Amino acid sequence: MIFETSRRLPDFPWDKLAPYKQKAAAHPDGIVDLSIGSPVDPVPDLIRTALAEAADAPAYPTTIGTSTVRQAAVDWMARRLDVAGVDPQAGVLPVIGTKELIMLLPTLLGIGAGDTVLIPDLAYPTYEAGAALARATSVPVADPATYDGAVRVAYLNSPRNPSGEITPAEDLRRAVEWARANDVLLVSDECYTEFGWDARPVSVLHPDVCGGSFDNLLAVHSLSKRSNLAGYRGGFVAGDESVVAELLAVRKHAGLMVPSPIQAAMAAGFADDAHVEEQRVRYLRRRAVLRDALTDAGWVITLSNGGLYLWAAHPDHDSYGSVGALADRGIVVAPGAFYGTAGERHVRVALTGTDERVDAAVKRLQE
Repeated sequence: MIFETSRRLPDFPWDKLAPYKQKAAAHPDGIVDLSIGSPVDPVPDLIRTALAEAADAPAYPTTIGTSTVRQAAVDWMARRLDVAGVDPQAGVLPVIGTKELIMLLPTLLGIGAGDTVLIPDLAYPTYEAGAALARATSVPVADPATYDGAVRVAYLNSPRNPSGEITPAEDLRRAVEWARANDVLLVSDECYTEFGWDARPVSVLHPDVCGGSFDNLLAVHSLSKRSNLAGYRGGFVAGDESVVAELLAVRKHAGLMVPSPIQAAMAAGFADDAHVEEQRVRYLRRRAVLRDALTDAGWVITLSNGGLYLWAAHPDHDSYGSVGALADRGIVVAPGAFYGTAGERHVRVALTGTDERVDAAVKRLQE
């Protein structure tokens, strides 16, 4: 019996880091792993309390989610992103982590062979993998509005993983106009939106961008980064009510339901901003010391004005050469080549190390 779906997918990139991690682990002071953007700081107490209080949940949850979590998501968008008018009954849907949504979106919407999906030319691999799973063709582009051809779905990501680039409102507005003129679903992955450093990220659902209409638009949001909830797997998608309804209808059949205790934790997280401000302070401090240490050691930092990463290049190395040079110092980072040909001279340095490990990396860069 042979199953070959995995052959349609790109190689899982993180497997390629194994030898570099082995080299870094040999450092006398141990490895400093800044390769994966997985939170290391505690889950806020108020979220853990909400999870525990909802733990007696014997019944199946609903795919549409509780009215509490949907209202919390809508209120958060209004409060933090100045996004108004999302109907909590029809315009928002909780999901089991946004990576799941991005990966399955083309399949859930019936996109397949012969269809084209546009992905950012510098992007997290899941956009490409989701198109491949659906047998669609993915095309990397710097700006979807410049693409001339039939398209079903186009992805945006701001602040962008891996580079930290924040897309200006005028560029988002142009992409929205293009999507509507060509009947394209424009999906904006905004999971790092609470972490703008040198500029404020703008949602594709902001009235200055969308003109007060959510037609042809989806925004994807997560608590993984803002609330250290990567281990909980909770997020939501909001926007065009007809698309949200289609996703809901298909996800009901698939049993794609966010567990009830996780929904309670999500609602508590979205209702509180204080813990996010505390987390911003942690990341700003790590960003500052790592940026200074890398710059002093001859690295060039570009973009990086949002998100949880520094986008770095060294004049003496290509992407993997840079990974190797840092591994010699016991530091592991992600090669920019993971994210497309546009990243082949860069590395992505995550801010998601503990203060102790970040300080260890800074010391090694200064030696």
